[in-house]
Amino acid sequence: MSAETTRRALAWAHGCLSVQSLGGMLGPVLFLLPDGRQVSPLHVAPWGNDPERETLPEILQQLRGEWPCVPFGSDTNRSLPAGWSATGESFEGAGVPHGHGSNVHWTWGDCDVRQITMECHYPDDHPIRLLRRRIVPDQSAAAIDITLEIEARRPCRLPIGLHPTFRLSPRPGSVVIEPGAYDRVWSVPGDVEPGAALFTPDRQWSSLDKAEARCGATMDATQVPLMEDTEDLLQLSGIDGSVALHYRDEGFRARLSWQKEHFPSLLLWYSNRGRKAYPWDGRHVALGVEPIASAFDLGPSISTAANPLAASGIATAIAFEPGHTFTTRYRLSVEAARLG
Repeated sequence: MSAETTRRALAWAHGCLSVQSLGGMLGPVLFLLPDGRQVSPLHVAPWGNDPERETLPEILQQLRGEWPCVPFGSDTNRSLPAGWSATGESFEGAGVPHGHGSNVHWTWGDCDVRQITMECHYPDDHPIRLLRRRIVPDQSAAAIDITLEIEARRPCRLPIGLHPTFRLSPRPGSVVIEPGAYDRVWSVPGDVEPGAALFTPDRQWSSLDKAEARCGATMDATQVPLMEDTEDLLQLSGIDGSVALHYRDEGFRARLSWQKEHFPSLLLWYSNRGRKAYPWDGRHVALGVEPIASAFDLGPSISTAANPLAASGIATAIAFEPGHTFTTRYRLSVEAARLG
């Protein structure tokens, strides 16, 4: 790594949290439920102490928890079906996976017993100048409030997103995805991982529990982990800014809420033993639950071009202007829930 990862931690009456400089990633987080149980819903990738991780892209080296992606996704050569194009806005650095801030060390700001703040300066030729991040535990609840500020260097349109990644219990179907109200479900126009796709590509459905698999069967995509070894994405458009994960075997529910006017879609990343190469090694099981203004993770040149999601009225990019700070707020919380 180009610099040593440093960390800051906070404890409060309802839990404790850790934040790392690399990627500005939050995790792990331990919440204390009212009945005295401790639960830790955010994912930490299993290779974090492996010396070989230094050969990986920075975003993967100590992958964990939650962080912002500006821009979301990355530009790369893709084979696209009819209706999709890569004719939108691009720039130097648009090929960096999930943006500059996901791959460098952030600078610590004010960190005390009530908050952790940090910022990330972008390269001089990048359309974005600066990201700021503020993480504040709710002193009265098992919850964390997060603020993201984005400052632009020049006028631009970019896909952006948040990247909470949750751990999953080992038993298939032991965690239930409970999204708020949404309009439709979209499958990615291609393969996320060659040979590991599950859902019929470039399709739309009315409900997440009626997704179509490539074998022709209809499946319930709310029940995770999935039985199948797969690496795939589904996007819920027009969502109301809320989602919960019910950990049925552990008796708790994790909730995420955000400003729907900023992130009108929720991207679900099913990382379900589908990637066989290092560091995934066919063992990685986690669920990305990612509020976005983006077309999947297809990058700026596709998300800012004409695309089926945008044609349906769903924003797949945000406009930024110098001198105007974009501010968005979101919240992660947990609560006790029934078993089974």
